[in-house]
Amino acid sequence: IMLLTDPEVESSLLISLDEGASYQKYSLAFDILSLLFHPEQEDWILAYSHDQKLYVSVEFGRRWQLVHDNYITCKLQNCSDGNKSKPFPGFIIPNSLVVQDEYVFIQVPVGGQSVHYVSYKRNAFYPMKLPKYTLPKDLQIISTDDNQVVAAIQDWHQNDSYNLYMSESRGLFFTLMLEDVVSSGGPEGNIMIDLYEVAGIKGVFLSNKVVENQVKTYITYNKGRDWRLLQAPATDLQGNKVYCEKPYCSLHLHLHVSENPYTSGNIVSKDSAPGIIIASGVVGPELTNANVSIFITSDAGNTWREVFQEEYSVFFLNQGGSLVAIRHTPLPIRHIWLSFDEGRNWDKYSFTSSPLYVDGVLGEPGEDTLIMTIFGHFSHRSEWQLVKIDFRSIFQQRCTSDDYLTWQLHNEGEVCIMGMKRIFQKLKANVRCVKARDQYISQMSDSCLCTEADFECDYGFERQIDGTCAPAFWFVHSATSRDCITGDSFLNTTGYHRALSNNCTEGNLLKYSPRRQRCPSQAPKGLQLFTNEGTLVATLGKNVTFLVFLEEGLGSMTSITVDFGDGTAISYVNISSIDDGVKHIYSKVGIYQVSATANNALGFDRVVLYLHVSCQLEQVQLSAPSVVIKNKAVNLTTVLQPSDVGTVTYYWWFDNKTEPVVTLSGAMPFTFSKEGTHTVTVQASVGNTVHQDQKRVSVYDYFRSHVLAFSSNLDELNPGVSEWREDIARVVKNCMVQVSFSAAGEKKNSKFLYNLGLHMCSFSPSFCFKAPLVDSSDSGHSGTAVIMLVSVVLMGLAAFVIYKFKRKIPGMNTYTTEQPDKEQEVIPSVTSIAVPNPEGDKLTALDHVDVQLDSKSRGV
Repeated sequence: IMLLTDPEVESSLLISLDEGASYQKYSLAFDILSLLFHPEQEDWILAYSHDQKLYVSVEFGRRWQLVHDNYITCKLQNCSDGNKSKPFPGFIIPNSLVVQDEYVFIQVPVGGQSVHYVSYKRNAFYPMKLPKYTLPKDLQIISTDDNQVVAAIQDWHQNDSYNLYMSESRGLFFTLMLEDVVSSGGPEGNIMIDLYEVAGIKGVFLSNKVVENQVKTYITYNKGRDWRLLQAPATDLQGNKVYCEKPYCSLHLHLHVSENPYTSGNIVSKDSAPGIIIASGVVGPELTNANVSIFITSDAGNTWREVFQEEYSVFFLNQGGSLVAIRHTPLPIRHIWLSFDEGRNWDKYSFTSSPLYVDGVLGEPGEDTLIMTIFGHFSHRSEWQLVKIDFRSIFQQRCTSDDYLTWQLHNEGEVCIMGMKRIFQKLKANVRCVKARDQYISQMSDSCLCTEADFECDYGFERQIDGTCAPAFWFVHSATSRDCITGDSFLNTTGYHRALSNNCTEGNLLKYSPRRQRCPSQAPKGLQLFTNEGTLVATLGKNVTFLVFLEEGLGSMTSITVDFGDGTAISYVNISSIDDGVKHIYSKVGIYQVSATANNALGFDRVVLYLHVSCQLEQVQLSAPSVVIKNKAVNLTTVLQPSDVGTVTYYWWFDNKTEPVVTLSGAMPFTFSKEGTHTVTVQASVGNTVHQDQKRVSVYDYFRSHVLAFSSNLDELNPGVSEWREDIARVVKNCMVQVSFSAAGEKKNSKFLYNLGLHMCSFSPSFCFKAPLVDSSDSGHSGTAVIMLVSVVLMGLAAFVIYKFKRKIPGMNTYTTEQPDKEQEVIPSVTSIAVPNPEGDKLTALDHVDVQLDSKSRGV
């Protein structure tokens, strides 16, 4: 017995080698999150810690060794330091890895969807092929027994149900097994599918299916080819006759298996007790949670008996030779029930002197033990109590051959199941002997003759109402001749294939088996070309995988040429040599015409796709005038970083309009029809990347713009200095605002047009030039306004020079009156001084002065 201490108190293991009579403590250097015991080596254990490290012990936990604390991602079939690449262009979805028996399953995002890949016997990964009409939202792997995959797939229109599909041996091609199987959410967020695989008998499954908004339980004996309802018991627990006729009434079972290893689930079966199934359920038209009873079958589901009319947890003892039942109740209990005749009769035993709240049961961990441990507590405040029950005194001797009888597996009287007859041995009723290991012997008679019931519909075929298999509407039958060489032969499907694990012989075997046919000699037809990710967008400098398929005209004489559209092309002698796709890297952005051509002596076929190759867009900048005239078109332009990113789509929004204007050009003319402040927003979209910029534009009925220019040596004397530009901008803006208000107060109806024929000079007279005039044709200027403007600007600039430029700026010389021979500071250029025109009696104050100074040139 192994016990784990509370990790919040200490990290230790308590180990008993004498059935709990004594314990020895072993300290741990890590906190155990979960344990996994080896199925055959009883002393081998794997432990996973809270800090995501893996440990191993081969001494039943007495010593531990670190196995891994860091994992790598690599190809499973060739995992080495030199080859840690992935066999996919994208990434593997986290937590999608499933390893079961000979299969490895993963999921890869392709074109906004999750594509499932499978590797059989650790070979290369291939996408799982489902019927083409399916649009799966989710896929759950249910079973991988007998080299066959059973998967539950939720289609686009399903919410609380899944469809079951079954594959051939490689796990690649799937056919429908059962529709609308009930699903529910598990306690840890996992998905629970109401499908139960019966232990001990291969091919027997139970499932709950939604039929006309009712949940009903079905059983199959041939791994999903045929399903039927369960027959209700003939009598109830009191011996009264049960009136229940199919399909209106039948037995329905709860099929959830307990995730807690210490409690019994709704249904249980055991490999060592073939044919015995114990489950909770109801008799009626559908499955409900009311009036639940416990039912048992001894013949694998053909006939059922009611054994308890309350919920009980039932456990196997003596390798299935006996049954132990404990009442499933929140109340304390003292008794257990024991049956030696497969649940027909029960003996009551007391296992504790004081009633115990049962928290769980440790059933037989080994094959030869007759010991059961029950743990719980006497009150809600007491500690856990462990009660060991030793059943060895009940059994007198070891079982002999005389203690067994035989029974034959059947399905409503049909004894040929999965192509053979199976006979099992089990203990006679009320025989109290200890079963030896493997004393249940399954005897198989000669194989049965093959009938239509031994064959399933092949991939691409669907079962019709009359039971025959016909091609589905989406299936291209000629594709079965893929890789066929002209002059040779191939096995062509008849629409059927014998179910895996089916051992039937002769009979109708040849009728339904694939037939050998000669390879067709025909021109290529049905050529298909697409990217592995299913999209028409690729990233510059990264591998693009192209997949090529041909429906007809396959063979070694058919060549395939793929032209990537950038001046390079590659040819293959046979299409089978590029099953994994063709990879190519583009070195320039743009739209490329990619083509594939299939050619043989009888003709050719060609297909084209257009691939958009782009690089990552980092930023978009919108350039727009700060002030514009109403009803006069202005140009809006954009600048991208980087400038060449491929095909770009632009979305333009004006003010609060909900519908954008879409263009493929980064420049757009626009006319503002209303005065005021308007917002312009532009978005640039490249692939899956979208960036946005926004500007505010002031619109006036009339305005003029005057440029103030300054000496040309500013950048030579002040390289890379931005502070003086910002200071000048603030001073000039404040001056203009004051001049506008002063002029507006003096001349009520005057037009504020300033013909600035003045000299804005540095303090060195050798660098003077006249400021240019812009829009100064109007002669009706206000002399007073001009004088005021000149005075205020000159006074402001003088004050600015005296106050601001006494500090030393790198790259500039400080002006002082004591040293007139040194080079002096200069004043930067200013542009876009916008002055609105007041009309009528109401004066309009200046509400926009835009000062922009370019750091790379002396004027804007």
